[in-house]
Amino acid sequence: MTDPTDRASTPVKDLTFDDALAELQKTVAELEAGNLPLERSIALYERGVALHERCAQLLSEAELKVQQLVQRAGGALEAIDVRPEDARETE
Repeated sequence: MTDPTDRASTPVKDLTFDDALAELQKTVAELEAGNLPLERSIALYERGVALHERCAQLLSEAELKVQQLVQRAGGALEAIDVRPEDARETE
């Protein structure tokens, strides 16, 4: 996990799920506390939306990996590393 003081300067696309979620929770708490200048509120809101989208993307990718588990002949499960754009439909 990165240093919490550095998170806000880290590009959202580079954050892990845990870091993005922690920053999103902190951002929401700061917005809910109020007493912020309008410009700061807008900046926090924009960052919060980006953080939410990052978390959703990472969760979607994790879900896809779980869905792409296949049963081998011996009954063992094997994880297949699949990018979302390469995913096959599951039934």
